[in-house]
Amino acid sequence: MKTAFETKRLLLRELLPSDTEGLFRLDSNPEVHKYLGKKPVTNISQIHDVLANIHQQYLDNGIGRWAVILKETNEFIGWSGLKIEKNANGHERYYDLGYRFIPEFWGKGYAFESATAFVDFGFNEMNLSVINAIADINNQGSRNVLEKCGFKPMNEFIFEGDPHIWYEVKKK
Repeated sequence: MKTAFETKRLLLRELLPSDTEGLFRLDSNPEVHKYLGKKPVTNISQIHDVLANIHQQYLDNGIGRWAVILKETNEFIGWSGLKIEKNANGHERYYDLGYRFIPEFWGKGYAFESATAFVDFGFNEMNLSVINAIADINNQGSRNVLEKCGFKPMNEFIFEGDPHIWYEVKKK
């Protein structure tokens, strides 16, 4: 299976130990965690655990979140991608699209660009028939990205104590 590919402005590749500083910059930012349970990491050793978990997902499932690198500067700007999730909204197992970016890169279309690439990857490379996503009901930015990518809101549900929307897109 592929471990990297490019879009017009982005390199999407598996997360590497060299991404530790960028991941810490991302996941220690309270603004990034506003709709993610408000639990930013507080020390870099937590990022080592995150990376180990993601690499285990690669081994177990052949997929997981990937680094998003801005081709123009070779800078880590966040992560995006598909991963197998379990036990949400009555679904035992599903492929989840997710993305997370350092705030200075918000509003530039990178979430949409990477999300669209991963939807194509999921349908064309992995031969998935459906991809899901979850968004906090108040996270309008993320909801806009999902809907622009063709995801349909299916229902509202409580996830980790907060109202969320369950999204779905099917292969055409």
